Amino acid sequence: MEKRRYFPNLNGVRCIAAVLVIFHHLEQAKHALGIANMYEVPIVQHAGRLGVGLFFVLSGFLITYLLLDEKGRFGNVDAKKFYLRRVFRIWPIYFLIIGLSFFVFPHIDLLDYPGIDEKLATDAAERLILLLLVFPNYAFVLYDLPYWCAQTWSIGVEEQFYYLWPWLIKYPKRSIPIVILFLALSAALLYIGLEIADPTEEARKSMISTFLGQFRIQTMALGGLCAWLVYTGKDRFLDIIFRKDIQIIGYTLLLILFFSGVHFFGFLEVYALFFAFFILNVSCNPKSIISLQNPVMEHLGKISYGLYLYHVVVIVLIITILNRYIPEWSGTSYQVGLYVLTLLGSVAVASLSFSYFEQPLLRFKDRKFGR
Repeated sequence: MEKRRYFPNLNGVRCIAAVLVIFHHLEQAKHALGIANMYEVPIVQHAGRLGVGLFFVLSGFLITYLLLDEKGRFGNVDAKKFYLRRVFRIWPIYFLIIGLSFFVFPHIDLLDYPGIDEKLATDAAERLILLLLVFPNYAFVLYDLPYWCAQTWSIGVEEQFYYLWPWLIKYPKRSIPIVILFLALSAALLYIGLEIADPTEEARKSMISTFLGQFRIQTMALGGLCAWLVYTGKDRFLDIIFRKDIQIIGYTLLLILFFSGVHFFGFLEVYALFFAFFILNVSCNPKSIISLQNPVMEHLGKISYGLYLYHVVVIVLIITILNRYIPEWSGTSYQVGLYVLTLLGSVAVASLSFSYFEQPLLRFKDRKFGR
């Protein structure tokens, strides 16, 4: 049987996405806790959303390629095995962070964070039901979430993409009714949630707006389109975006856009186009002008899912410890120290989780449900 294609540099892409999110959340936490911060700077404001957007495009690219490859090799897509593979990859530490956030962290003084008590005391059952059903994006929009697990909203969006995507690859001729059904069910769930939450009219509009802003299925679909271009060998198009001068122009425009901090309607979709261009080049272009293959980025990319889920708790813990036990430490050295300790702590926790919790489950998943 033909060997699966290997895409280089993707762990490097994951590393960049994770670091952007950590950077955003550290400045956010400093802002909430009254520490000197850069949270109001537009670049910082957008860094987290851009990091998640990069994850989304990459996820759409990889999942689509794997599904197309599976269909090409076996003649079909085994949806049951696909979902079981996703369950064993995503659910274990997702449910771990949810369980800890509701039943353990509230009892640890060093993890206290503004607004936690209210988010645990009100609408707790509704929050938990949505989280246990793996609808954290709905829980986030309708009821907000404890800070330690608020980042799980994006896991919900990704999971809902997985509910849709295999069926489009499996039954491409029925794509329109499949998409309509998916959108109808998504809208119905939001409507039911809004009716139960019963917010004010102004809050309802804000919730709908936030939900639509986060529900970036189109971003993952763009990654899927890139995978289709690669899988089907659309070389006339790929040869253009693989050109050295096009790479230089594309990356220059991306850097200008990023450092300008400009925010406009649909800016996340514009960034998604740049991310798709970036992922295609570093993973598929033998003449890519950027290489992300080095041991540090490889490791951080490999543990990036854990980094994404655990880093918020590490941030809160480190800030609280420093404020409580070294209150006189301030200035530039404090800021640098906070970043170093946050990165080291997050990497340590995510590495331990990957080695002793996630990896055994991944091996089991590949052995039992791989194709």
